Amino acid sequence: MRKLIFTIVVFGFSIAAFSQPASKRITRSEYIDMYKDAAIKEMHHSGVPASITLAQGILESGDGNSPLARYANNHFGIKCHSSWNGKTFIQDDDSKDECFRKYNSAYESFQDHSDFLKRKRYAALFELKTTNYKGWAKGLKEAGYATNPKYPQLLIRIIEENDLAKFDKVKLGKSSKNQKKEEEVVEEVVKSKKKGSHAVQLHENNIKYIEVKPEDSFEKIAEEFDMGTWQLYKYNDLDKDNELFDEGVFFLQPKRSKAKEEFHIVRTGETMWDISQKYGIKYKKLLKKNGMVEGNEPEQGDKIYMQRRKL
Repeated sequence: MRKLIFTIVVFGFSIAAFSQPASKRITRSEYIDMYKDAAIKEMHHSGVPASITLAQGILESGDGNSPLARYANNHFGIKCHSSWNGKTFIQDDDSKDECFRKYNSAYESFQDHSDFLKRKRYAALFELKTTNYKGWAKGLKEAGYATNPKYPQLLIRIIEENDLAKFDKVKLGKSSKNQKKEEEVVEEVVKSKKKGSHAVQLHENNIKYIEVKPEDSFEKIAEEFDMGTWQLYKYNDLDKDNELFDEGVFFLQPKRSKAKEEFHIVRTGETMWDISQKYGIKYKKLLKKNGMVEGNEPEQGDKIYMQRRKL
């Protein structure tokens, strides 16, 4: 049975601010508009200036376009460290195959960023006013957040060029008892109003999907999104005898004929189906592009093409 890393995508859903980027790159102004509310919310929760949070996110994630941000929702380059028990994402950094934290949503990354700065080594920063972004920028470097000697200047330049300091002065309004509890601002998902709703996200190949839960079934998901089970099987290149995996990406829309990336280097244990699901490319199209037939599986280190091969 193929391993399932499900991604389900639904027609007609609008994606909220924290969806993964679609086919085009996110611009800096778009990034600020998408995440400013999260930064403000965390500022009032933790005391970290919104301008600093936004500037760090912009710098560390390349305006949300880095592989770490796109595939692991990690906008601040926070590595695993010994205390981390959550999901992980491996990529080269200062050394080869370094471990980075992986989050279920970008908002979780913003929350963890606040918690991360609550460690003892950053304690002196919280004696500064939230409007003192220059002091915070210099303090982060002094506390060892980054190795780049120009890190403070880079943050300050981003803040001043984009007028981010204005967010440090925003106050949260008080909600009355009759008002609904404030939703998690800038959660990067749109939730269905139906019971058992899932967070709908957008794959980088412009396909809507959900993260499957252990209690899910094809029938429950089909009912939630008013779809046929046959659509779910088809969109995820699965047969009716496949069981629903406990967790992972599950598509609600058809995958594409090609991926954004030109090729993929196979890792230990990966199957062609795994790769097709990871990049949102149709399983049979992926086989055809690589001269393979169903049942053929790649070996570690093989180069799998996901676009038309250049002769």
